[in-house]
Parts: sequence; C-alpha cells; structure tokens
Amino acid sequence: MSDFTKEFLAMSRAYEASGGDPASLSDGKIAGLMVSHRKILRSNDVPGVHIEGEETPTGVKAKITVDPGVRVEHPVHLCFGVLPKEGTQEIVSEFLVGEGAKARFLAHCVFPNAVKVRHVMDARIHVGKHADLEYSETHYHGEEGGVEVFPTARITLDEGGSYRSLFKLVQGAAGALRIDYEADIGKDATCELDARVYGKRNDVIRVKESLFLNGEKSRGLAKSRIVASGHCVSEVVGEAVGNAPGARGHVDCVEIVKGKDARVSAVPRLLVTDDRAKLTHEAAIGSVDKKQVETLMARGLTEEESVDVVVRGILR
Repeated sequence: MSDFTKEFLAMSRAYEASGGDPASLSDGKIAGLMVSHRKILRSNDVPGVHIEGEETPTGVKAKITVDPGVRVEHPVHLCFGVLPKEGTQEIVSEFLVGEGAKARFLAHCVFPNAVKVRHVMDARIHVGKHADLEYSETHYHGEEGGVEVFPTARITLDEGGSYRSLFKLVQGAAGALRIDYEADIGKDATCELDARVYGKRNDVIRVKESLFLNGEKSRGLAKSRIVASGHCVSEVVGEAVGNAPGARGHVDCVEIVKGKDARVSAVPRLLVTDDRAKLTHEAAIGSVDKKQVETLMARGLTEEESVDVVVRGILR
C-alpha cells in the first residue's frame, strides 16, 4: 500500500470520526476536495461545480465555482486536516456561486493527534444574485488541546442572495480558536452566521461575527452558542450595522459557564446609519438552567449527566 493510499485512508477515518461519510470522498458523482497538511489528496469536479487547487509551501489555494443557474444535487464535500502531532496548514480559498445557483457545502476539519498544530483558513465567498449557499463546517480535534484554529471569511451577497453558515467544534479540545466572519449583505439578501463551540481545559475562544446590512430590506442574523468549562475563556463579539432602509439585523448570543474557573463575555455592537433600519440583540450568559437539570434528575439521571444533556442540547 502506497504512502498516498495510507494517508487517504487515515484522513477518511478521521473524517468519519468527525461525522462525515467517507464514501462521499470517493464517489465520482460528488464534488469534493481533500487536503492533508499541504497535499491535495483528491479533487473532483461535477457538472456545474469546478474546483481548482494549488499546493503552496504552507498549505493550499483553492477556488470553487458553481455555475450560474446550477442546482447542485449532492453537497460538495471538503476535508482539511493535519494528521501528525505538529504542523501548519494555511488554506486560502475562494467560493463563487453564480446567479440563481444553489449549493450546499459540508466541510470537515480534522486534527485528531494535534499537539502543536496551526490551521488558518482565509476565505472569500461571493454569493451571486438570487443564489443560495449553505456552508457547514465541523471540527474534530484531539483531547490534547494543542491546536490553533483561525478561520476568517469575507462574504459578499448580491441582490436576493442567501447564505447560511454553521461552524461547529464540540469534539475534543478547541485549543486556541479565533473566528472572524464579516458579511456585506446586498438588497433583499439574507445572511445567517451560526457558531457553536464547547470549550474545555485551557481553551481560549474568540468569536467575531459582523453583519453589514448595506442593501435595502437586507436581513442578517449573527448567532453563537458557547459552553465554557475547566479554565476556558470565551469572548463573543456580535456586530450589526444597518446602512439601508428596511434592513433588519439581530445578534443572538448564549454562553454557558460550567464550573467555577471558566470565564465568558459577550459584546454586542449595533450601529444604525439609516433611520429606517432596525437592529436588535439578546444575550444570555450564566450557568446551566437549573430547572432543566432538576427535571432530568427527576427522571433518573445524575446531576453531571443532566448538565451534559442540557449542554449537548445547546450545541446540537
């Protein structure tokens, strides 16, 4: 068995452990890209979806294009990972979704053995006029916590475009996580940014989600769900700027503290420059809901099991 095959199979196993379907990575009918450290192991186009990948000294550059009017039948599968204990991976990516197109991306980032791993994602995303893009990213980390993850995305939505993203990191230690997402939302376009993270031990979590409602009747939601345990420190910045008539934006943050040594904070930033725009926010910070815990304990669960059920429900 070649080293390439061994690496592909190892990545596939990590991909499966993160919740992905490994069969999708070798299905010729499904568009996909697999990158192990700085090596492209697989790149597959399908009609209407084009993937251009280039290996660089520090990672990979990738450009993924969905042709105008194309409705992609199967989700596009992306897999990025570093299998050794140490290493740096920088992914510079560009996503272009043409006018009237519709696509769903499933991304899995796997670092199961990380002791000193750095993963940087720099993405530019353009959603065309009346196009629809859903992007779901799930992380699978080891328990050592020796990983730094810095995802950045600059998203542009043309008139009537729709974009929904979900970032999820609940398996293993988060390590040092710094999310920075920023969306420029055009006329009648909608954008939802959703981050869910379970922090443990000495994890440091920073989440910044920014909505710039620049088009008439644009819509935006910045949502975050964070659970901090151990000595984890978390900070969430939810930002919305209403620059156009009829624009509506909402910032929704829930952070749960589990244990006496964790620390969390939330900073909403709302700015209206057009008096016909409207922005709202809500934040809930504190311990797990006691009533929910008591209800579960009355049904036979221990207190620890009950808290875990509530936490999992928040991050589901």
